[in-house]
Amino acid sequence: MNDSMGGTFWILILGVTLVVIAGIWKTFVKARQPGWASLVPIYNVWVMLKIADRPGWWLILLFIPLVNLVVVALISISIANRFGKGTGFGLGLTFLGLIFYPILGFGDAKYLG
Repeated sequence: MNDSMGGTFWILILGVTLVVIAGIWKTFVKARQPGWASLVPIYNVWVMLKIADRPGWWLILLFIPLVNLVVVALISISIANRFGKGTGFGLGLTFLGLIFYPILGFGDAKYLG
C-alpha cells in the first residue's frame, strides 16, 4: 500500500468514526441524556443502561466473557424498543452499530421514555 492509499484509508476510518460518534451522541440527546456522555468510557454504558431502562448493576455483567455478548444484545434490543423499533433493529444496533446508531440518532425515531 502506498502512502496516498494509506492516507485515504485513515481519512475514511476517521470519517466513519465521526459519523458513528455523532449518531450515538444524537441518540443520547434524543433520550434526554447529555450527548457528551457518549464519549466517556464506562459512563456511556451506564447512560445506555439508563436509556434502556435496565438496572445499573448490569454494568458488572459486561465484564464477564460470553455473558457480555448476551447482555449487549439485550441492552441494544431494549434501546431499540424505547425508540419504537423492533427486535431486528436492536440486533442491528448490536452487530452493525456503525450503521444503525447513525440511523437511530439522525432518523425520525422518537424516544418513548
